[in-house]
Amino acid sequence: MKTIVPFGPQHPVLPEPIHLNLEVENEIVTGAIPAIGYVHRGLEKLCEIRDFNQMIQVCERVCGICSAIHAQCYCQCIEEMMGVEVPDRARYLRTIWGELHRMHSHLLWLGLFADSFGFESLFMQCWKIREKVMDIMEATTGNRVVISVNIVGGVRRNLDPEQIRWVLSELKFVEEGVKSVEAALLEDYTVKRRLKGKGVLTKEDALLLGAAGPTLRGSNVAQDMRQLGYAAYGEIGFEPVVEPDGDSYSRNKVRFRETLQSIELVRRAIDKLPEGDISVKVKGRPEGEVYHRVEQPRGECVYYLRGNGSKNLERLRIRTPTFANIPPLLTMLPGSELADVPVLILSIDPCVSCTER
Repeated sequence: MKTIVPFGPQHPVLPEPIHLNLEVENEIVTGAIPAIGYVHRGLEKLCEIRDFNQMIQVCERVCGICSAIHAQCYCQCIEEMMGVEVPDRARYLRTIWGELHRMHSHLLWLGLFADSFGFESLFMQCWKIREKVMDIMEATTGNRVVISVNIVGGVRRNLDPEQIRWVLSELKFVEEGVKSVEAALLEDYTVKRRLKGKGVLTKEDALLLGAAGPTLRGSNVAQDMRQLGYAAYGEIGFEPVVEPDGDSYSRNKVRFRETLQSIELVRRAIDKLPEGDISVKVKGRPEGEVYHRVEQPRGECVYYLRGNGSKNLERLRIRTPTFANIPPLLTMLPGSELADVPVLILSIDPCVSCTER
């Protein structure tokens, strides 16, 4: 006999509300219908009353965990419309702070994921490591989450040699910490039993349904927007992290490996950091239309902007990665046990505030 089981809005781990109606038969999920809400935060409407420079702070608040990457994508759109050439040093600094955001987002998720199958001490250990990353951002920008360093034409803060030496020394502790939890996150018997073969998303389905980020790369698709070479990614030897099996274990492993990769990318960016200015003066107003794609911790984020030559944009449209990953999630759930649903939902790293914006 089939039963409709409402899942949510309280997730066992996520602090955000998420709701699904699950069709269940004998404790096996046979179907899932999402109840996507809508919270009118007015982020896209604000472009009509805030000028294009003020909108940077608005875009950063779409999602605090990847705020620097939101601001970076927005600034790249404005810079393309206005023909602004960003200094090389600013491009590398944007890369450094973007990868620090990716580290702290993945470590946050790894901790929550451990919590979802009962590993409380591992959850706390991941967040302890994450604190080091937050300390780096606070010391270099003045803030721990919404760091507000990106401006149209470059960045507003620089790194001096002493700061660079300190950042590199702190990254050693972060790397050692991440490696210290590898066995628990990837090799533990319970982890493998809860994740391997669960929530399989085939490569074909991942492409057909438009999956993004680690959800896509965990299904053996080597697609990452950083391959476009924006900021400094075209110059520091970036390669996407891919896992072949398409299950929850693969998505877990992609994020773990990307955390270590981000540490290495920061080191490379610091090693090649050019001398020079960190910003240029911007004259004029945005006119025309443009879109940009960047890789957030959860996947591809798309910004579309249209300007009419005034200080206010005519249109701002944002597509966040969780919205793209909901159709793949609905494909993963059927056939799984009801007890596995919280873990499967968490495996796509959902951001409800981004999706229901």
